[in-house]
Amino acid sequence: MMSNKSALITFVATIAVALQPSHAFLSPHSRMGITPTYLNANLASELIMKELAENSNNDRKKKLTRPERKALERERKARRTNSKRKHNYADRAATLQSRDEASKGRYALHSRAVSSLTKDSSPDDVMQAIKRAQNLHDVHDIRVIKRFLLEEVGEDFAFGYKGSLLARLAVAAMHLNHDDIARQVIEERRLKHRSGMLPLESAAIIRGLLRLHNVTDALEILEDELSLPLEGTPLDLPESRERIKHRALSLGSVASRHFFEGEPSYAVRACKQLAGIGPIVREAGLTSEDVGMPWDRIVKGAANCESGRRGGTIKPCDGMGEVELPCNLIYSVLGAMTTFPSANDDRTYEILSNALVRRVLFITGAVDMAGCPPADRGEAAFIGRSNVGKSSLVNMITNRKSLAYTSKTPGKTQQFNFFAVNDKPGKEKEVRYGDDVEGEKDFDSFYIVDLPGFGFAKVPEYQRREWANFMAEYIQNRKSLKVLFHLIDGRHGPTAEDERIMKQVGQILPRGVSYVVALTKADKNMRGSKKNTGKVEPAIMQNLREQLKVNKLGNTPVILTSAETKLGRDDLW
Repeated sequence: MMSNKSALITFVATIAVALQPSHAFLSPHSRMGITPTYLNANLASELIMKELAENSNNDRKKKLTRPERKALERERKARRTNSKRKHNYADRAATLQSRDEASKGRYALHSRAVSSLTKDSSPDDVMQAIKRAQNLHDVHDIRVIKRFLLEEVGEDFAFGYKGSLLARLAVAAMHLNHDDIARQVIEERRLKHRSGMLPLESAAIIRGLLRLHNVTDALEILEDELSLPLEGTPLDLPESRERIKHRALSLGSVASRHFFEGEPSYAVRACKQLAGIGPIVREAGLTSEDVGMPWDRIVKGAANCESGRRGGTIKPCDGMGEVELPCNLIYSVLGAMTTFPSANDDRTYEILSNALVRRVLFITGAVDMAGCPPADRGEAAFIGRSNVGKSSLVNMITNRKSLAYTSKTPGKTQQFNFFAVNDKPGKEKEVRYGDDVEGEKDFDSFYIVDLPGFGFAKVPEYQRREWANFMAEYIQNRKSLKVLFHLIDGRHGPTAEDERIMKQVGQILPRGVSYVVALTKADKNMRGSKKNTGKVEPAIMQNLREQLKVNKLGNTPVILTSAETKLGRDDLW
């Protein structure tokens, strides 16, 4: 079967033979004084292929030197550079000036596609002109379009959607840093086109005002155009859902902008407003995908602002003394995140955990109260029976792979392990080598305490009793203890050992110490479920609630967690 190249040459030769003049394509016999004869297609194709083969061999034999190759590369690069389109701004200015002089129209534009605006112009023409003016930073056209919309056309232009064109024009004007044009257009839209306002457009205007550092006007539009639906209005209506969604996104933009501008007090206030709207988002049936909150950007802004705050370059805002700042600004974002539907996004959590846990170091392992480190910071303790996954959960929430030792053998944790989070840089040298390192721990430093596991641990009975006594003394007398996490296997619910712990906690837990139950291994606790989203068997949850109520812990929060799927990591923080 003939190759594609041979077939192509034969085809070309056939065409050439068909079109040959009387003197063309003579056979080799003509060179020997024999009467010339015309070539047929096969003979012509053979001659062409032979010529190509000779040229190819000659090309292969000729090898370029290094200077020749470099010269060829420079030549090709120059051709590519010259072939690119270049803007000649002087010629362009002359062209525009001549066009303006030639066109005496009041609404002449620089655009080639839409050279001028008239009463016959369509809404698409206006929108195209706005986009072009924004992309090319053409202030002249922005002003012309403003005059056209405010002076030339009536309120019924664009089939009643003139307000949408005004919103788009305002965004373009703010993109070009022309606040005066934007203010006129926004005011016209507010006074005459309120009925046609869309939440999407209002949110876009708010973002533009924030870019211009016009926070006052942005907040006015937020409360005026994106206020929550009136009481009694169904939240699951499409109009209500859109308004709630874009109000949440706008509040996120306000918080993000203030964080990046180094204004922590205003940002924390916006985060508190976000925390207030989170339950409404859930009630409206909106998912994390529906809302699309930019949590990663907000967390980044909070982390940058907190870094400046630790360095002393960022201070609380003047006149905002009523806003109390947390020990770490990330916690204000976390407070809002936990009220919204969780996206369980790995990228966001990595940014968050790296901002909260900047340094972590094993300090000591205590077997009695005398071995505990000084109570100079808050502590979060984790307790639970062996094989419940305590160490894995500690590793998950700190975003570390081997902070707490994990093992398939139950009971590997056999002491109270203290991990210092965000201690002073160089603390490791003090712990390991006894060096005296200058500096102070960060303001948000705390201890993570991994308590020994009970139940399956292969230890003598007397050691279990010692652990239980130590735990009771630690919970009751450790003044720096802030929260106690009780981990229970979500596949089986509370065991007799868990019930004993709950009973002890209910009797001795001091005021001011939070008690939280974390159901672990939630990715495995539903029979017949291929994709578990964090549910437990109703009977297990009912039994847990009954046990908590019996032990006077009925208001205890319950969090579903999984070290495998990272479920519950935001709620634990």
